Amino acid sequence: DDAHNRKLDYGALASSAAKLPAPQNPKLKADKDLKLIGKSLKRLDTPDKVNGKAQFGIDVRFPGLKVATLMASPAVGGKVAGVDQDAAMKVNGVRQVVVLNDLVAVVGDHFWAARKGLSALNPQWNDGSNATRSSEQIMGELQTIAAKKGAVAKHEGDPDKGLTQDTRVDAIYQVAFLAHAPMEPMNFTVHVTPGACEMWGGSQVQASAQAAAAKTLGIPQDKVTFHNYMLGGGFGRRLDTDMVEKAVRIAQKVDGPVKVIWTREEDMRQDMYRPAYRNVMSAAINSQGKITAWTHRVAGGSVMVRMFGPLKNGVDEDALDGAMDTPYDIADRRIEYAEAEPRALRVGWWRGVAPNNTVFAGESLMDELAKKAGQDPVAFRLAHLNKSPRLKHALETAAKLSGWGGILPARQGRGVCAQFAFGTYIATVAEVAVDDDGQVHLKRITSVVDAGRVVNPDTLAAQVQGGLIFGITAALYGNITVKNGRIEQANFNDYRMLRINEAPVIDVHIVKSSEAPGGIGEPGCTAGPPSVINAIAAATGVRIRQLPVDRSLLAVGRTA
Repeated sequence: DDAHNRKLDYGALASSAAKLPAPQNPKLKADKDLKLIGKSLKRLDTPDKVNGKAQFGIDVRFPGLKVATLMASPAVGGKVAGVDQDAAMKVNGVRQVVVLNDLVAVVGDHFWAARKGLSALNPQWNDGSNATRSSEQIMGELQTIAAKKGAVAKHEGDPDKGLTQDTRVDAIYQVAFLAHAPMEPMNFTVHVTPGACEMWGGSQVQASAQAAAAKTLGIPQDKVTFHNYMLGGGFGRRLDTDMVEKAVRIAQKVDGPVKVIWTREEDMRQDMYRPAYRNVMSAAINSQGKITAWTHRVAGGSVMVRMFGPLKNGVDEDALDGAMDTPYDIADRRIEYAEAEPRALRVGWWRGVAPNNTVFAGESLMDELAKKAGQDPVAFRLAHLNKSPRLKHALETAAKLSGWGGILPARQGRGVCAQFAFGTYIATVAEVAVDDDGQVHLKRITSVVDAGRVVNPDTLAAQVQGGLIFGITAALYGNITVKNGRIEQANFNDYRMLRINEAPVIDVHIVKSSEAPGGIGEPGCTAGPPSVINAIAAATGVRIRQLPVDRSLLAVGRTA
């Protein structure tokens, strides 16, 4: 999560990093230092991950520990209207029912007792002001706001001149709300005692989690003891502290320690969702095929507003990451932001953060401009990468290794994405086949990565592979929808994951470099969607501008 280093606390990571020896001479000592660091990292947790000893928050166990599960208001801002407490208490193993103003919990001897008790509790809700909100309403508002001028974040040159004089392309790209859906659902174990608190769990922001517990209890932060565990998936979800606050509020009502585990359904319906974004874009090319204008307006809910308060001058630069700066030679640009809060959903950071939207939009438009110029998509990009030799090299290498330009069967195509994000240069070529029913089959993905100095090549490759799968899954299937103020999706049956048999061959090639290291947890995630969408266009001639992919648009013989 490199994008958040300047905003959020990474105390444990910073403390560990401070102990690493700083190279006196980067050229002479780099290899030696990296080997030493690599050995140290292996000693930290690799053996326990392999042999099953690694402990995650959900694994916490000790004598006297009770287990609870909860249900919060299914509509943002809703309140508890009623419960059947007697029915819950009759369930074998149930020890206590906790009813707060916006959530309920059942405490038992084990999770299954608590889960059955929660079902018997049958909570009723007053959904409040968001009771009538729907996806149609939210997306309609987003469309209206995106159509108006936004707050200008960057203005370089005279893009309006190019849009007026040269060949113009206008496009709108839209992405859906997304859940994090980690395999380990939210959980925290908490023991509240007079004037103090002890807690066990996994967090991406340890000091913030500790502070959240202290604030909830009204005690000094140094009175909160926090045992941090490994994460069974974070992806930005555990940058928030709502799971800590809810567990602490429940633990206040329980005598002794209690492990609060969210059900899969609660995890899915109480997420901090990746915002739905609408990108209104225009660009122009001259007779030589050079880009002479570029405008990009991003409209969507603001994570920064939810986390830190009102925006300065109406600009959310965090939501514009990946749009504000470009590796391409484009002198005339205007970048805008338009805030469009969904209200019925709380928005949060999601793996790849803003570039998982802005790179998709930008690289899709680059493909459309190449087509308008009558140029090959790779050649078109290379002609605009004179100021970015590292990305240019990565793209040339990716094109060569992927067999770019080679003949493919009918309804099979290759698509490309070139990006600089999180301090890393990465060029990706996806190869897909689209059948007559419009189903997309992933054949092969080639990624060339220049992340500077690399400590552990295997870990880098795994991160890129996992990131690509994560991002492509969202592009093909990810969609969180709202009806009557409530999230409709509940589990993996209606929030689809890419399956093992659907995963493509993924080749990751690392560029050897002595440059400063870049981030690698997120670039694969942002490279996946545009490369696949561009490949679909090459295979079918159909340009997908809205995610997730609508298969009906790709089916043979479809009606307009």
